[in-house]
Amino acid sequence: MSEKQNTIVCAFEPQSPRITAYDIHDWIYDTMRLQENEVAMVQVDGTRRHVYIKFWEYKRMQEILMATNAH
Repeated sequence: MSEKQNTIVCAFEPQSPRITAYDIHDWIYDTMRLQENEVAMVQVDGTRRHVYIKFWEYKRMQEILMATNAH
């Protein structure tokens, strides 16, 4: 059994153009304003258009969820 603690799943439209690792990196740091030391891991499921962002701290994950209204 795996647990997804401190992880946000960002889902993109299935019809959207395929995004590159560089696009994801820019989006995380430029748009979401996350710093490298806040992110423990990034995993991409390109087929499903999901990006999983695992945070080191639960509090920071909650701040992002609140700031984005969980969207």
